[in-house]
Amino acid sequence: MIARVLLAVDDTPAGFAAARVAIGLASDIGATVRAVHVLADHELSALLGTGTVCERRALAGSHVLHHVAELALAARVSCEPLMAEGDPVPAILAQAGAWPADLVVLGRSTRPGPGRPSLSTTVRHLLELADRPVLVVPAGPGHSESTVDLRRPV
Repeated sequence: MIARVLLAVDDTPAGFAAARVAIGLASDIGATVRAVHVLADHELSALLGTGTVCERRALAGSHVLHHVAELALAARVSCEPLMAEGDPVPAILAQAGAWPADLVVLGRSTRPGPGRPSLSTTVRHLLELADRPVLVVPAGPGHSESTVDLRRPV
């Protein structure tokens, strides 16, 4: 039985597609969603400390979580937004274990390889290391892998 769905979400079309799938599934089965956005460690941010770049990344993460919370509210799904920091895969796995989630949902961000797209490192590592079911959601037709503008509906 799936009662807790951990949604790992970012501001990509695939991330928001994953949010819609996770919330739709939770609505159908009466599950609770925890939406996690990870502020990934980055060399530039480490060098700059708590400057403007870090503040903007945190603000963007807050907007992502707010958008997901609004989608959940509209679907009458209980959703707990959570900001995490660090390397995305260990942060997501730690949340999945600590909560504990019955299912992890995330978007399939792709990185073009020679001749065809491949899974991102984050998705591959999460699939390799997860100790629970993982649902990977593509962006869907007509969406590029660029960042989503949160000022317009997804």
